[in-house]
Amino acid sequence: MANNSWHSLSRQKVLKLLNSDIEQGLTEDEVRERRKKSGSNVLPEEKPLSKLRIFLTQFKSPLIYILVVAGIIVLLFQKFTDAIVIFGAVVLNTVVGFWQENKATGALRKLKKVVKIEAQVIRDGHQKEIGSKALVKGDIIMLSAGNKVPADARLLESRDLKINEAPLTGEWLAAQKTLKILPKNTPVADRDNMVYMGCLVQDGKAKAVVTAIGCGTEIGKVAILVKETKEEKTPLQKRLARLSKIIGVVIALVCILIFLGGLLRERKFLEMFETAVAVAVAAIPEGLPVAMTVILALGMERILKKKGLVRKLVAAETLGSTSTICTDKTLTLTEGKMVVAKTSTLRKEIAEEEKKKWPEVFKTKKDPDQVLAVTIAVLCNEAFIENPQKPYPLWKVRGRPTDRALILAGAEIGIRKPDLEEEFPKIDEIPFNPQNKFIATLYQGKQGNILYICGAPEKILSLSKLTKKKETELFKKLEDLTSQGLRVIAVAYKKTKKLAVNNLTFVGFIGLRDPLRKEAKEAINLCRKAGMRPILVTGDHLLTAKAVAKEIGLRTKKENIIEGKDLDAMSDEEFQKKVKHIEIYARAEPQHKMRIIEAWQARGEVVAMTGDGINDAPALKKADIGVALGSGTDVAKEVSDLVLLTDNFNIIVAAVEEGRVIIDNIRKVITYLLSDSFTEVILIGVSLVLGWPLPILAVQILWVNLIEDGPLSLCLAFEPKEKDIMKQKPQGHNTPLLTKEMKTLIFIIGLITDILLLGLFFWLIKYSGYEIPHIRSIIFAGLTIDSMFYIFSCKSLRRNLWHINPFSNKFLIFAWTFGVIALIAALYLPVLQTLLKTVPLNFFDWQLVLGLGLFNILLIEITKWFFITKKTV
Repeated sequence: MANNSWHSLSRQKVLKLLNSDIEQGLTEDEVRERRKKSGSNVLPEEKPLSKLRIFLTQFKSPLIYILVVAGIIVLLFQKFTDAIVIFGAVVLNTVVGFWQENKATGALRKLKKVVKIEAQVIRDGHQKEIGSKALVKGDIIMLSAGNKVPADARLLESRDLKINEAPLTGEWLAAQKTLKILPKNTPVADRDNMVYMGCLVQDGKAKAVVTAIGCGTEIGKVAILVKETKEEKTPLQKRLARLSKIIGVVIALVCILIFLGGLLRERKFLEMFETAVAVAVAAIPEGLPVAMTVILALGMERILKKKGLVRKLVAAETLGSTSTICTDKTLTLTEGKMVVAKTSTLRKEIAEEEKKKWPEVFKTKKDPDQVLAVTIAVLCNEAFIENPQKPYPLWKVRGRPTDRALILAGAEIGIRKPDLEEEFPKIDEIPFNPQNKFIATLYQGKQGNILYICGAPEKILSLSKLTKKKETELFKKLEDLTSQGLRVIAVAYKKTKKLAVNNLTFVGFIGLRDPLRKEAKEAINLCRKAGMRPILVTGDHLLTAKAVAKEIGLRTKKENIIEGKDLDAMSDEEFQKKVKHIEIYARAEPQHKMRIIEAWQARGEVVAMTGDGINDAPALKKADIGVALGSGTDVAKEVSDLVLLTDNFNIIVAAVEEGRVIIDNIRKVITYLLSDSFTEVILIGVSLVLGWPLPILAVQILWVNLIEDGPLSLCLAFEPKEKDIMKQKPQGHNTPLLTKEMKTLIFIIGLITDILLLGLFFWLIKYSGYEIPHIRSIIFAGLTIDSMFYIFSCKSLRRNLWHINPFSNKFLIFAWTFGVIALIAALYLPVLQTLLKTVPLNFFDWQLVLGLGLFNILLIEITKWFFITKKTV
């Protein structure tokens, strides 16, 4: 059967052709046989760049072009030693660039592999959850709101199913699905009895049979859609790239002036050409954007180790600026190990400490209301058991924590869901959604049809037949249960032939307890210390929310708490006046999350918001950092920036901490590279203006830049976090990357280094009696020592050198040791003396160079101390 004809066949015909069964699905043996023939359900991916390709792309750099042209010109003048150094610089620059890009690419590739799409499938008569790549043609799949469709499939059963098919058709309005047979020539976009891989379930539930997998799917045929999406550059990366280009243009103009100025002073053409090229290569901070990508990628990798998946580079950049965290209660602050604590009916209440009485109550059926309450909760339930044939302690139950807890509580007292489903065949249902706040299922009972309903207590009470007195009593009981921090659901029933949800007979409340995570309170306190504002946004009852908030240390006065209904009654202006005092939002719905985000963003805050459902998607997209729970829907994960793989609030705090480390390390690299960029320019430029000899040769500049400075700046990307990182106040969107302190440091470092080196150069020319090669060797060593000393100043821009551990970065220590060895080799190894035109230094020379370096770093630290004390005053 051609893939494009399934829509024109009846459901029975499709199942027959695919040799499948709507109730039993395929057997595991059949699955294995089919997979041998058709392979896995995966789309073809664009091959990642090979290491050779990454290496070759390094030669596209403008600086490489400059060096190659310079090398060729030098060769034409038969300056072979200079040519060796220049082409050596080409190779070294290429190797360093390759290492950086390969490291970043590898880290990003690893992150992408973490994302997996799950599918719910019926096999051997049981519903189970598997990785979508394990699907085969003929598999029976279950779809519900928030799922991503795992393969092309023909619908077999459908309840209000709406699918967003934008990934395939470009149409953003959801398509209402049907079971009707359609004409053979119906276009793909109008085949409403089919669902297609990659599209999103916006509403409803369905059962379907897989008709195509992998490359055979509609989306698999469209090559452009299956290629790996190229990672977008972040705003910060774009700004840095622009800054690098501007500096590059300025430096290039200065180098041309240096070249022309040298010629006007009757210097040799080749000498000035080489010098101008060397200064350009040393001063243009081309490695800055690449270094930033490495820092972002490494930060994302560290967050992944803490069980947080950052889906976009731009999020890694924004995380460090987060100032407000809006979080739900369940799973993020609690353990997600929900258990039934109390059952309360109109006649009796059984508390957690009386659980030992449960078997007696239920087995003897002394209290039919208690039996009925648990029966309704088990049947009106969207969770499913993968292995119902095993004893219940070994069951694998998939679904929401509340649903799982109810099924397991029922099994504990002999009310098993598989047995009930055999006894009460399902006729119809209304799935749970945030608007209805209940699930209603119509069953065929022994004495006629019966409707069971389970959901939010206020909703169920409003739909029940109750006297005013009884309603008041029940609301009082509800308040009592919720004030104990319990999540409460209500159950009811109605004898009816239709799915009509009204005039219900109220049965009772079931209270569930979800223990608070031990580390939750500590994480909330850490948020406050870091200058961030934690806010609880939950769908739970006000008193439940208040009890939990009190336990984790949030303020619980009247002005600090608001319910969703009260927020609805407020205008935006009123809400804006009160928002800064509100720390707890109870009975909050997805649309409330949008208002909360907008209110805080209007105050200039950077907002993180958690969510797990399909209706949370707009809020997750609107937030500066959308945080999806790992147990949440595919739709929520699709639009989020950060996925909590273990649903723990601590991961958000850890991710923010890593985000701050990312910004910190980017600033350190910028400070080091930019201050380094201007030193050689000023040194050469001033010498030419004053008519002095060149203080340092082109080959020596290249050596300092590529052998000494290059590895050191690269190692700042691996700088560990500073101890006070979470004691700093969060920085808003408008905080510039180049702070006032950084600009001053860059200017001071460059200026101080040049003044000291020019002063030393002048003194050596006038009074030392040294030959010019000897003087240049001292300046060469002095320039190198200055860079190698002030790299330690750049380890922290907030603390002085004597307050930090200089050995905390093993990569930096290794690069620094290599730099020392390289400097000694450049001055004392004959082959390098010939290449670099250096001479050995004596003991007095080393005293000069080291004294100069120490004095330089002392002045830099005094500048830092000035800004540090100014901030603390």
